[in-house]
Amino acid sequence: MTREMFWLTLTVALTGLLWVPYIIDRINVRGVMGTLANPSRNDKPHSPWAQRLMFAHENAAENLAIFAPLVLVLNAIDYSSTTTALACAVYFWARLAHAIVYTLGIPVARTVAFTVGFLAQAALVLAIFRAV
Repeated sequence: MTREMFWLTLTVALTGLLWVPYIIDRINVRGVMGTLANPSRNDKPHSPWAQRLMFAHENAAENLAIFAPLVLVLNAIDYSSTTTALACAVYFWARLAHAIVYTLGIPVARTVAFTVGFLAQAALVLAIFRAV
């Protein structure tokens, strides 16, 4: 497994687990049966932090749809470098930071974390174009 694929795997795992805390909040707010029931407009809202985490999770999934193919293209063309490995690691840590600061409601830090992740993706695009 390349370093890029390792970081992709961690990013997929992170994105796949971001729902757990806000579902725990849903259980705390609505109870187990309320959580298991069909959604309704009359449902009690999540706690504010859980609502923000839901948005962060949605954003993480949207960006995974960009990051994952880039890493898979690198893998398909059998290209790996220190730069691409570092970009993948930076992307993972930026997404983790984004989820945390978004959940905590720190707007400027959220934007910075998102931008760092975007720049890591841009570095991968550039590396692919250099390699082919």
